[in-house]
Amino acid sequence: MTTFIQLHMLTSYPPANLNRDDLGRPKTARMGGTERLRVSSQSLKRHWRTSDLFQEAAAGHVGVRTKRLGVEVREKLEAAGIKEKEAQKWAREIADVFGALKKDSEEIEQLAHIGPEEKSAVDDLVAMLVEQNRGPEKEELALLRKNPTAVDVALFGRMLAADPAFNVEAACQVAHAITVHSVVIEDDYFTAVDDLNKGDEDRGAAHIGETGFAAGLFYSYICINRDQLVTNLSGNNELADRAIAALAEAAVKVAPTGKQNSFGSRAYASFVFAEKGTQQPRSLSVAFLKPMQGTDQEGDAISALKSQAERFDNAYGACADSRYTLNVLAGEGSFDELLAFLGSK
Repeated sequence: MTTFIQLHMLTSYPPANLNRDDLGRPKTARMGGTERLRVSSQSLKRHWRTSDLFQEAAAGHVGVRTKRLGVEVREKLEAAGIKEKEAQKWAREIADVFGALKKDSEEIEQLAHIGPEEKSAVDDLVAMLVEQNRGPEKEELALLRKNPTAVDVALFGRMLAADPAFNVEAACQVAHAITVHSVVIEDDYFTAVDDLNKGDEDRGAAHIGETGFAAGLFYSYICINRDQLVTNLSGNNELADRAIAALAEAAVKVAPTGKQNSFGSRAYASFVFAEKGTQQPRSLSVAFLKPMQGTDQEGDAISALKSQAERFDNAYGACADSRYTLNVLAGEGSFDELLAFLGSK
């Protein structure tokens, strides 16, 4: 049976613009007939994956997403004295392993998620080509791995349209975070002053602008297929535990960076409800289909989450084998105990 780990989190952000749409305004979604603030799963995953916290926790097992692998290879070859024409040709041959290339370029058309051992293999091949002053042979271009040890690839998956045999099925699903209550987006009118303008001729501002913002209590949901994660990591249970712990800590502590310099809206989750079991996973977002109202939205939201979990249990039987709650508001639980609960031991 498949073992699932589910994390349900409530995080309160003060006035902020965490994740912008194409007009620069906070992203939204309509739910229960009202407008909510939204942070996309793509934004959440990138900020978690690239955070110092995640990078340090999974050091040595984090991949890179890039189109510029071939450009980097060409630059290294040219820096080592390889002629421009040969450097371009060899770089294209290497980059082509990871995806179709743009016309007359070393850039890959789509972002490729490259594991650390794959990147190391590329670096070793480049060093050998420089030493022997020759192009790569066909068998030397077998640089991809079916199960790279990059925990971010194992968690969030990889799709290589040009070579689907090396695709990796994501072991982690991340929902878009939404506010548990309705919101009205406000506009911050601001000006910038020229420090060297003494006002002798012009007392006007050097710049005038506005930016949208809103505050909200967000519900976030993560589901991890632990068995898929272990499979993606070639059976390495210890590395799977590290990946889960790194993701959990980033999800609880790392805020999206959108407009942080203007709003300073960093926050930790104030409530985490963790579940483990072989039962089919389910989100608890329906608890907030009717938007929260009143002055104690955090307390009400926590009660709504707990009640919704109980209602699902009453209807379908226990929806998890074991659970752990970290409730900052009530002073219950600790982060260290949460990580211990999420581990396989």
